[in-house]
Amino acid sequence: MANKKFMIIGAHSSIIILWASAFPGIRAGLESYSPEHLALFRLLVGSAALGVLALLTRMRLPDIKDLPAIFILGFLGFTVYHTALNIGEKTVSAGPASLIVSMTPIFSAALAALFLRERFGRVRWTGSAVSFAGAALISLGAGGGFEIQTSILFVLLASISESIYFVFQTKYFNKYGFLSFTSYTVWAGTGFMLIYLPGLGNEIFHASAESTLSVIYLGIFPTVIPYIALAFLASIGGTSEATSSLYLTPAIAFVIAWVWLGEVPTMLSVAGGIIALAGVMIIHRKDSSVKVTEIFENGPSENI
Repeated sequence: MANKKFMIIGAHSSIIILWASAFPGIRAGLESYSPEHLALFRLLVGSAALGVLALLTRMRLPDIKDLPAIFILGFLGFTVYHTALNIGEKTVSAGPASLIVSMTPIFSAALAALFLRERFGRVRWTGSAVSFAGAALISLGAGGGFEIQTSILFVLLASISESIYFVFQTKYFNKYGFLSFTSYTVWAGTGFMLIYLPGLGNEIFHASAESTLSVIYLGIFPTVIPYIALAFLASIGGTSEATSSLYLTPAIAFVIAWVWLGEVPTMLSVAGGIIALAGVMIIHRKDSSVKVTEIFENGPSENI
């Protein structure tokens, strides 16, 4: 049981840290690549990595009847999410972008409650509100403000499409397992991106080494590992539980951007990060969720 608890902590940590690193990674990649080509290159790298895992694990092929769902979820979770986020980050500063993407747990919880009958509870909603307030302070501390721009709407589209993917993928975990189904949807999303294949080679040839290495990093780490980790968490505790820690992503993103890009966070951003952390701690209070031991002993419940 201790090993299983460690796996859960490790999964949450990998999601928060690696997804947080994606924000500065995208900004570095966009210095040489268009939003569309960056998304395609990133997904091609991720698909190749998952292809190696598929061979090593002798991954089964999906049933034909499930292909429509796989392609729809792959399109929303990877094609739309990565393309829209990249377009948004061309002009949206890190604060507002992180804030909007940090709304994913709220969208996911609402969708899970509506369609999967997952119970979030007042304590968790309170924690979500506290974390969202912290994310808002991080955004204000970045000096980005909240003005509505077309680019901000692209980031919002990315958050919504990702939420839909997170919620409806859980239906297929018992049948395929979280690794296999995540792989199917990544490959499907990559397939839709192939319309942008013309011109990618030219951009790779003229891109800076830093930008290319950033995209390769994005493809291997923030694309593959966090999605598998989140699918694992959703398979044992439900979508709401799995995505609840994403509120910490903006706080960690600012720390990574500080080290990677030299962007020094303000005191307001630091305060926002502390508040976001407090909200996550509220969400994960023992009395606000099903105990981990119960989940492993009894299996996931519709009312988690």
